Amino acid sequence: MAAHFGRLRKGAATTAVAAAAVAALSASQAPGVTTDDLGRQAAGAQPSADASTGGAGGGATGDSPYYTDLPPLKSPNPSPSASPTTGTPVSVGEAEAGIPATVLDAYKKAEAELRASKPGCNLPWQLLAAIGKVESGQARGGRVDASGTTYSPILGPKLDGNGFALIADTDNGAYDGDPAYDRAVGPMQFIPSTWEWAGRDGNGDGKKDPNNVYDAALAAGHYLCRFDRDLSVQSQMNAAILTYNNSTAYLNTVLSWLEYYRKGTHEVPDGTGTLPSHSSGNDSGANPSPSAPATSTPSAPSTPSTPSAPSTSKPGTPKPGSGGSTSPSPPSSPPSSSTPTPPTPTQTVDHLEDANTGKLTATAGGAFDAKVAVRAESKANKAVAKVRVRFTIIGDTDATFSGGESVATVVTGSTGTATAPALVAGEKTGDFTVRATVVGRVLGGLDYTATVVPRPADTLTRTSDTALTCVPGGEFADQVEVKATYKGAVAGKVAATATLIKSTDDVTENDKGPYFKDADGKVIRTLTDLTTDADGVLKLPKLYADDTAGTFLLRINTAGGAALTVELTVAAAAS
Repeated sequence: MAAHFGRLRKGAATTAVAAAAVAALSASQAPGVTTDDLGRQAAGAQPSADASTGGAGGGATGDSPYYTDLPPLKSPNPSPSASPTTGTPVSVGEAEAGIPATVLDAYKKAEAELRASKPGCNLPWQLLAAIGKVESGQARGGRVDASGTTYSPILGPKLDGNGFALIADTDNGAYDGDPAYDRAVGPMQFIPSTWEWAGRDGNGDGKKDPNNVYDAALAAGHYLCRFDRDLSVQSQMNAAILTYNNSTAYLNTVLSWLEYYRKGTHEVPDGTGTLPSHSSGNDSGANPSPSAPATSTPSAPSTPSTPSAPSTSKPGTPKPGSGGSTSPSPPSSPPSSSTPTPPTPTQTVDHLEDANTGKLTATAGGAFDAKVAVRAESKANKAVAKVRVRFTIIGDTDATFSGGESVATVVTGSTGTATAPALVAGEKTGDFTVRATVVGRVLGGLDYTATVVPRPADTLTRTSDTALTCVPGGEFADQVEVKATYKGAVAGKVAATATLIKSTDDVTENDKGPYFKDADGKVIRTLTDLTTDADGVLKLPKLYADDTAGTFLLRINTAGGAALTVELTVAAAAS
């Protein structure tokens, strides 16, 4: 029978059992997992520079507790005969490899969506399964309804600084039901402030619900794929996992499950998944359970060797769903009345000040030269360090930060300053807003206007000198083709218009002579939304002539002021 080993609480002494387990696993677990001479695991990568853009403490979860159970040493057997659905007895290794049907479907759908939207990320669904295993035991063994929503919320413990990170409420209890402190929420354990910008609608119901496994899995996929990461590169995968929960032990636990699931897995009925029993926040075993008793949970087959979850939480116990113990924990010593707890840096912030942000202007498709920078200050106008500042792009724009996202969270440095990642312009031109706010405080933010201007061209020339002629009622044999340049260089993707005008002095649209046809074959004499190709070339549609003979003019204009007038001749053919 395969044994299960849990990691010890941070700061606790390493036991011989844990060291032996890690040493035994190190030879067969995921790439990038190594051990030192004492059998302790060491990460294949340290937290990357972008770790601070995650949730509090450097992670989407606020570094909440997670399940530390390691996979069995025996590789899973993915053959159908090993599935519990056949009624065939299975080994521990085979049971651990089973993933509840709806949960597994959510992971695979998230992978498919990321393959389409961010193909360079190379997200494997097994990575989502590994994170889902350590965060919530695959949504408490798959206790979800047909739409993927958990029968009752999965909540982590209060992040009140008592053994965990200190994160004051950021959502007024909207996601976690706690108006005082944040809690990690749902199968993938997002803290509310991260879910607010990272949340996704994975099942198409029009909602972004952290307790829906489709929504949570898709959000986790996008979160891991930020900063143009390629998860097929081990160092970049390690960095992505560390931004989810900034812990070397967490990284190694996730990599171990990733490798295990890659060797094979199978679908099991919802509600019958194998439940973890050890948590990073507690040395004793614990069974995952809902934050409150479910009121509409249908009966589900019992899981072997898994005791029933208690119906209520006891004082001092971390909230189930985060891997906390269901046994009473020793109460924390109350703070002395003579030594009040000092305020956190976030609580001392009074306002944000601009930190010499430059003019935010860029050409379509280019990068902004300036970055948004703000300084967190107290009432006494002193700089406040270690405060999370969220930068959000607002408005009808496809501009993003350099990582490809519309939201970034940065921690202020020793001077109290937080600088947003570089802005990258999209193809949409016009103004949009970048808003800076303090995470965890209801304070007025700072708004910055950013402008995307069209790509310019200062010269237009025809690519051919062939005369453009046509007989009345006929069509022109040659199509008009021009090339745009800017300061002598090719001007690609430049917006342009083309109009058949009355004369050089009257550039209004002509009502006779040559014309274009729209998709329905109707006469049109003005073309808009034209764009030069990557080589600066613009080829207009075919021109036709009505029965009016004479010389006519076609005017082409581009953003940046380039203009070209082309002469068209309609005359009877020579006899």
